[in-house]
Formats: sequence, structure tokens, C-alpha cells
Amino acid sequence: MNMPHKQILDNLTVAVIMLDQHLQIDYINPAAEMLLEASARQLRRRHIREWFCENGEDLGLLEASLRSNHPYTCREARLTTQGQHALTVDYSVNPLQHEGETQLLIEMVAKDRLIRIEREEELLSRHETAKTLVRGLAHEIKNPLGGLRGAAQLLERELPDESLHDYTRIIIEEADRLRNLVDRLLGPRTLPEITQVNIHAVLERVASLIDAESRGMVRLSRDYDPSIPELTGDAEQLIQAVLNVVRNSMQALTRSDTTEPEIHLRTRTLRQFTLASERHRLVCCVEISDNGPGIPAEILQRIFYPMVSGTAQGSGLGLSIAQSIINQHQGLIECTSEPGHTCFKLFIPLELNHDNGR
Repeated sequence: MNMPHKQILDNLTVAVIMLDQHLQIDYINPAAEMLLEASARQLRRRHIREWFCENGEDLGLLEASLRSNHPYTCREARLTTQGQHALTVDYSVNPLQHEGETQLLIEMVAKDRLIRIEREEELLSRHETAKTLVRGLAHEIKNPLGGLRGAAQLLERELPDESLHDYTRIIIEEADRLRNLVDRLLGPRTLPEITQVNIHAVLERVASLIDAESRGMVRLSRDYDPSIPELTGDAEQLIQAVLNVVRNSMQALTRSDTTEPEIHLRTRTLRQFTLASERHRLVCCVEISDNGPGIPAEILQRIFYPMVSGTAQGSGLGLSIAQSIINQHQGLIECTSEPGHTCFKLFIPLELNHDNGR
């Protein structure tokens, strides 16, 4: 390849791959190396079938382009990196003539990050809308509750028969119960008390609580990354958020007929990770997975809404509160679920941005 042209391609942020007439890699730029998680030396002369074409249709399109010299574009194609990570990409194929041979120039753009950003923005928007609705309802409920409670207290003082005080006490107690419920709906109302927090200390505290609650019936396994530095956050709130998520998994396991119920705790760091359109240099990812029955598909997209629960006994507040706490730490909770495997991922920036007012 011509040296000036190679220098230009090497400095592009778009992944560029050149295939020879046998559909083997002849050139790959650094952006493509990062995308495919492999070096040019590892991929050179490897057939495209080994790392890209997951079905015969993709391979057939490339072969047809090679024969006909017609370019084409494909949207949201799937490929598997050398690290066995699935990616969604848009790619364009352009046939080129070089030294009497037809070669294919492929330009690839990863779509996963854009898809994640769109999904996260939608999730955060829905969660914020739900919180706004709950705040409005809380205001409308708490005002008359205060009046009812005060009236019941005044009535209790005026009643001559003490046996009738049982009724006024029921009114007062129920008013207090409803007020507490509304307060829980609103989630944490104080700003985080910022300190340096060891995420593994948080997880171990939660693990000890869950082990006691489940009486050892649920196995807890760990896969920690010891290199994760301390993060900036509120330790007590983070314990509450993680506890709510892990307790949700424990309850799903104890209610089901799962053989050898297990909750797996895993930590990793992610570099240059985007959360809510903001790129963070380092993000801590806490994965909480279980081998339970899974979350019903009809409520999976709504599990972080207040009062949404998969059981009649559940309050539907635990996951909503957990999401609010992680949001206060500029992070996000995501969930994927299928029968036999449910995974919550808590993304928490290791350094908070204090300029954004959160």
C-alpha cells in the first residue's frame, strides 16, 4: 500500500480493512485492531469467514461484490471479536482495483455504543418521568394525610369513652404508615455524603447481610478485580442500593424451585465508558447475577419503576430506590434476564463530576 495512503488510514477513527481477492485480510488499520480486539499480525491473511461472517448470506454478498465490482452497505451486522465479544456494526464495502486484482475495502462503524447511549437515555428519561409523577402524587397524598392525622388526634382528646380511642389510633397509625410509604416512594432525599469507598467492602457487607437473611440457603460466589481503586461516593447509600438488588435476587431464588441457588458477585473496571452521553475515564462495573427463574418479559422494561413487582408480596420499591441512588452517583443500573440467568449491572464512575449538580 502507498505509504501516504497508509498513514492517512492509520490515523482514521473509522475501522478500515482491506481484503484481497481470496477474502483474506491484506491490511487493517489501528481502529479496526481495537474494534476486533486483535493485532494486524494476528489477523493478516486470515479469511473473513473466521472473524466476521456469521452466516452464508454475509459471505455471499462479499463474494458477489468481488465478482461484480458493485459496492454495498449493510446496517447492524453482527460480528464476534477475537475476545469473543459480540458487536453490532454498520459497514460499507467498496471494490478497488490494485495491480490487476480486485480487492475489497471495508469501513466499519461500531453501533453498540450509540445503541447503549440511546437505551440509557430512554431508561433515565423514563425513570425521571416516574419520579416526577411520584413527587406530584406524594404532595397530593401527604397534605390530606396530615389533616386526617391531626383531626384524629383532636378527636381522641375529646372522646369521653376510652374504648373509642382504638379507632382513632387506627386512623393515626394508618396515616403514619401511608406517610412512610410515600417517603419510601420518593427514595433518598439527601445528597450523598461523599467519601472514598472501597466497592469490595460494600459488597462484602451486603454479602454478610444476605447470608444471614437466607440462612445459608443461597450460595454467594465472588469474582473481584482487586485492582479497582476506591470510588467517590456515599458508602451507606451504596450499601443500600446493592443490598436492594442482591435481596431482589435472593427473594427470587428462595421463592422458586431453583436447584443449588447461587448469586454471583463480579467487579470489573471499564475504560472510556459512556454513561448518559458523558464519557468517563474509569467506571466500576458491579455485576450481580443469579440462576433463578428470571424476570417476566412483560415487566422487565419496567422493573425500575416504583410499585412494579413480580410478586404479590413485593412493594416494588427496592429496585426503584437502588436506581435513584446509583443515579445520584452519576451511574446507572441495567438488567438482562432469561430463565436460569438474571444479571444486574451497576455502572458507577470512579470519579464523580461535581460540576453537573448531581
